[in-house]
Amino acid sequence: MNEGKVTGIGGVFFKTTDVEKTKNWYKKHLGFNTDAWGSTFKWQDLSGKEATTQWSPFKKDTDYFSPANKDFMFNYRVDNLEVLLERLKKEGVTIVGEVEEYSYGKFGWIIDLDGNKIELWEPFDPAL
Repeated sequence: MNEGKVTGIGGVFFKTTDVEKTKNWYKKHLGFNTDAWGSTFKWQDLSGKEATTQWSPFKKDTDYFSPANKDFMFNYRVDNLEVLLERLKKEGVTIVGEVEEYSYGKFGWIIDLDGNKIELWEPFDPAL
């Protein structure tokens, strides 16, 4: 059985005072292909499997990063979310909330030693 580990960066999320203005700035100046959620970067892992990484600005007053009091949150791709969360719990890592599942993957959250909320994503895309 897979031990559960991080396989890559799944996303970069940050707070901004004006989400639309921020997305438009990145689109105009850096060529981001933006949509309602931000920008999705498609790539291939070393074996050639397709994968994605999400870039998303959030409203300044979002509580999605709670309980952390930070203006950013990292999302890491993982290969076996339940096993990883069980191991982290045994190691004394703070788990936030319950696992949530959507058509594009399963999500869990932890708090790192600096109080950052970390989102763990087991994607349903081919690359793990």
